[in-house]
Amino acid sequence: MFFYQTLSDKQITSLQKLTLPDAEVYFAPQFFSLEESDAFFQELDQRINWQQEHIRMFGKKLPMPRLTAWYGDKGYTYSGLYNAPQPWLPVLLELKERVEQASGKSYNSVLLNFYRSGNDSMGWHSDDEAELGEEPAIASLSFGGERRFGLKHRTRKDLKPVSITLTHGSLLLMQGPTQHHWLHHIPKTKRPVQPRINLTFRNVRG
Repeated sequence: MFFYQTLSDKQITSLQKLTLPDAEVYFAPQFFSLEESDAFFQELDQRINWQQEHIRMFGKKLPMPRLTAWYGDKGYTYSGLYNAPQPWLPVLLELKERVEQASGKSYNSVLLNFYRSGNDSMGWHSDDEAELGEEPAIASLSFGGERRFGLKHRTRKDLKPVSITLTHGSLLLMQGPTQHHWLHHIPKTKRPVQPRINLTFRNVRG
């Protein structure tokens, strides 16, 4: 466990390390206060240039099950799509500074996902593209409705999948060998959930 002192209210927020083999994952369910989280959700909802991207599956062009946006210094390709960077917004720079101080890492880009309902999702994957370096550091912020975040080991079938509830204003850090050994996803859910905005800060090389 290590600690981070926020810039706004000087309260101490703890990041707890999860007990996962072949991984370095930390989680703070209340990294931001409720007031901060509400304000950030509203500003991101209104100011981000959300896009409905499409991917080709089974010979068909299908809409991605969420809205997305890419901001930062570098372009990036994921799910077969190249994302040209949009210039940083003040709110994104503020959030980047907060997570950089918490993690001790630096980030030059951020992927944003807007999950409009429980029908929006993210399939099993890992953020292990070559542009992210040998041991990618991913800082994931969540604002809005709670969603279940699943993790499963790539090769060890003796390990049960792990589930984390990503709360409003939470921070999840995935560092070290995590992306090489674990997959993660956001599954669909039939239960009523509020819209959720997720930001994953990363450092794109090249």
